[in-house]
Amino acid sequence: MAQYPLPKFSFLVEWGDARFGFTEVTGLERTIEPIEYREGSAKTFSKLVMPGMETNSKVSLKRGTFQGDTGFYNWFDTVQMNTAERRDVVIKLLNENLEPTMVWRLSNCFAVKYQASELKSDGNEVAIETLEIAHEGLKMVK
Repeated sequence: MAQYPLPKFSFLVEWGDARFGFTEVTGLERTIEPIEYREGSAKTFSKLVMPGMETNSKVSLKRGTFQGDTGFYNWFDTVQMNTAERRDVVIKLLNENLEPTMVWRLSNCFAVKYQASELKSDGNEVAIETLEIAHEGLKMVK
């Protein structure tokens, strides 16, 4: 049987007991910053490269706007000077049977940006709201 890459259109986002449907999740990314070093008495004219600090990008979550559902804004509104409500967020890529095939866990997340939908009098699109979150670690769960 031939193997095919997983489609990316079926996924689920969870935090706590809440499960949400989203139109888009972007920013699942980890980066290790390289450190370059050259000793002054080295006989080679090149630098040594070693791993440095890890950088986690912000994750953007987009979903349809529903009447009376202010969950995104309420979470963003908990952020005050040096304090924020932190949550662990789990993102699951689902197969055709809606079973998780890949799972990513974001730890100690808090909201850093809330964006309401654009409003256009001549448009016929669904209203989409966006929440951007910062986190302290992205791990792939086996």
